[in-house]
Formats: sequence, structure tokens, C-alpha cells
Amino acid sequence: MRSLQRQLCAFRWAKAWGPGPVRAKATVSATVPGRLKSLEELPGPSVLRCLYWYLLRGYLLHMHDLQGIFKQRYGSLWKQHTGPYMTVNVACPELLEQILRQEGRFPTRCDMALWKEHRDLRGQAYGPLTEDGERWHRLRQVLNRRMLKPTEAVLYTGTINAVTSDLLGRLEAERRGSPSGRGVGDVASLLYRFALEGIASILFETRIGCLEPQVPPETQRFIAAIGCMFRDSVFVTALPAWTRALLPFWDRYLRSWDTIFAFGKKLIDRRMEELAAQLEQGQEASGYLSYLLACGHLAPTQVYGSVAELLLAGVDTTSNTLSWALYHLARDPQAQADLHREVTGIVGGQVPDAPHLAQMPLLKAIIKETLRLYPVVQVNSRVAVEKDIIVRDYLFPKGTLFSFAHFALSRDERSFPEPGRFLPQRWLRAGAAPHHPFSSIPFGYGIRGCVGRRIAELEMHLALARIIQRYEVHPDPRGREVQPMSRIVLVPGKSIDLELVARTP
Repeated sequence: MRSLQRQLCAFRWAKAWGPGPVRAKATVSATVPGRLKSLEELPGPSVLRCLYWYLLRGYLLHMHDLQGIFKQRYGSLWKQHTGPYMTVNVACPELLEQILRQEGRFPTRCDMALWKEHRDLRGQAYGPLTEDGERWHRLRQVLNRRMLKPTEAVLYTGTINAVTSDLLGRLEAERRGSPSGRGVGDVASLLYRFALEGIASILFETRIGCLEPQVPPETQRFIAAIGCMFRDSVFVTALPAWTRALLPFWDRYLRSWDTIFAFGKKLIDRRMEELAAQLEQGQEASGYLSYLLACGHLAPTQVYGSVAELLLAGVDTTSNTLSWALYHLARDPQAQADLHREVTGIVGGQVPDAPHLAQMPLLKAIIKETLRLYPVVQVNSRVAVEKDIIVRDYLFPKGTLFSFAHFALSRDERSFPEPGRFLPQRWLRAGAAPHHPFSSIPFGYGIRGCVGRRIAELEMHLALARIIQRYEVHPDPRGREVQPMSRIVLVPGKSIDLELVARTP
């Protein structure tokens, strides 16, 4: 106990006086043997051709569809210009595996230059999505604890089920307040608030009111800032730097990040004071933020930066995947009936718990199929930071940025026949067809994989099980089709409106 108190005291002293992190720039080298093709020989659209597709053809918000178009034109390996980046795009699971198997000890993604630029301008520390190299590795080792292992994730079941109960209350209020008494409009927005409340409850160890009838103004500003940051990121990434002084996107982007950090800092500081009081009274504290604050491995600025990035990484996967799952289940009564039979067969009318989920293969298959159709991160990346990389008959120099076209990969008919159809049985032992293990990796791969994967899966499984347990989900009576849209992450292009019919006990 005294050791924990000393660590917290040291943390509070460092918060006031500790220096920020020091960062080094990576170097790039390139040597290409003559017997292999060079990067310059790789096919792909020119800068002007890319601008034509992004702006004149309107694909800036539909870059996931552009993956398939470019794959048809240039093959499964092509170079492409996206804003300031020149990337080698990969849309073949065998080639993707070849690259990922060559990554070194410290895998590096795209340098997240925009996020880093905000951190540098404001003197903020990098987090797990922006840090690289050995510093990233040390940070991830700390953050992985209490989160990444399935046995650790289940510790948050009670918290997630409490938030899910509030979600069900909001769904009931929404449908009862609709003209038909069963309609719920813009399901994705409500599920976003659920996911944000859930991950915030874990990271901040407190509720922030996302599911209250009247969301607190400070929380509402925080939610709006996250959405604004992602929307403006699209334009800031694609437009040249000289446009920042002429267009509103850059200033709005920075202000949004400022709001996100300020909100998180206030909650973290409050929790730090509460933790100090608990320790003075001899009480134990075991939550995730308590662990980060007292572990002694992170400076205050690192906690602020890490929690902000973990928070953002943990919301869209849960909310968008649940939205799409409900959208498709509403249009597939048989799959929905089978899922209801599975859930009630295991738990009846009781609240599902983590051990129950192991007995629900269809529930997990539905989430896997949804993530295949709509990978939230529709493009992921790696930088060859340690050595040159050979892929097929090309040699790519150290420093090459590889972009993984997950949307095109997971809709490749070689791996998934009828790739555009929602077929959860693909993932069941009885109906599964063989597919390449790298054809759908929505949570990434290896040590650079999503740190919040187990939490997100637990949230999605528990929430979907309880919604289907309580309601029959019907599609929008207007019959509207909803298509995805690229907004850094993949989101529904219009509101998903559903009807919920209460099941008889």
C-alpha cells in the first residue's frame, strides 16, 4: 500500500514538474537490386488521376469503393497518392501476409502526421496510435495489461452490462416516443453514445452521461469534438498544406483535439485526487485508470495522450459494427430468429455474462461477418522501418509506406464467395468455406494489433445478445438502403432507422 502511495505521489509530482517526451526522426534509405523491379515500376494512378477520382468523381468520402476500382485497373499491388503520402497498396491476402511476416520488433504504421502535429503544437505526449519504435513498445507493454487478454477483459463485464442496461432503456424510450411506438431513428448515433459511455466507464472509471435523456453539455461538446475531428481529418489529409490558411478545416481540427484532451485531462485529474483519498483511507483501487496512474511507468502527459487515443480507438468499432449487424439482421429474419434461439437457449431471460458467450457461436459469427463487410479501419498501414522488403517480384526500399486495402481484401470473392452478401454461416464450423487467414483481419495483426480488441468484442457480444433477447428488429419501413462512407473510419453513409418490436416474455 505504501509503495502504491509513493508511486501516486511521484506521478502527481511529475504531473506538475516532469519534462515531456523527446522524439527522434526516422531515417530512410533505399537500395534496389537490378534483378528485382523497383517501386517506380509499380503500376498505379498519377497524382492528377488520384485528384480526379477524389474530387471530380466524388470518391473522397468513398475511398473504400476506390480500392476495388484501382484493384481492377492495376492489380492487387499498386502505388497511389493520398494527400502528402505515396503508398504501396495491397489487396491480396497472400501479399499482405508476406509483408506482415517481414515486420520487425517494432512495427510502424503510417506516421499519423496530423495527430502528431497537434501533439507537437500543443506540447502533448504521443499515445499508442502515434508513438513508434522502442517508445511505442514500452508504452504498449504497459497499456496491454488489464485489457488485452480475454481473462482480463471479462473483469469489465459488470461495467459493460450496466451501460448496456442504460442503452436498452434509451432504446425503449426512443421507440415509445416515436409516432409508430416502435421506431428508432439513427441507431448508429445512439450506439455511438453507448460505445463512448462504455469505454469511458472503463478508462475513466466514471460515467459521463452519454445515455442520459439530457446529455451533460460538457459531454455533448466532447462528443461533437470527436465527430468534427474525424470529419475534418478527411479534408486536411487530402488538401495541400497551403489551404490551411484559406479553409476552416485545419483550425477546426486543432480545436476539436483541444476539446478532447481537455475533457480527458479533467476526468483523469479528478480520478487521481479520488485515488489519493482512497489510498489515504487504506482502500484498494483496481480499475484501469487507477492502474495507469499508480503503476509508476507513465508520466502524466503519457497518461493523458494514451487515454485520449484509446478512447477514440474503442468507440467506432463497437458502434458501427453493432449498427451494421442490426441493419442486416433486420433484413434477415431467419438469421435473427436463429440468433434469438441461441441466446435464449443459453441464458433464457437472464442477463448474459462473459462465460455464456463461449456457448454462442452464431453471435460471434454475426459480429465477424459484419466486420468482414464493414471493416471499421478500411485502410491500415505499415512502414518498412528496419530493412528493405521483397514482395512478389518487387523490392521496396526501407521507408516504404504500405497501405492495406482491407475493404477490398475482405470482399475478395476468392476468399468469400458472394462477397457482398451477409452470410454469418461463413464463420460457423458446419457452413464455413476455407479462406485465407489474412483475408479479414479487422483488428490488425501481431503486436501492433488493436489493444482494445477484447473489450470491443465483449461490448458487441453482450449488447447484441441483450437487444435480440428483448426485441424483434425490423427494417426501416421506407425500405432505404444504407451504404458505407469513408470518414477516416468506415461509417454508415446515412442514418440507420429501425423498428423494434418487444418480444413476449
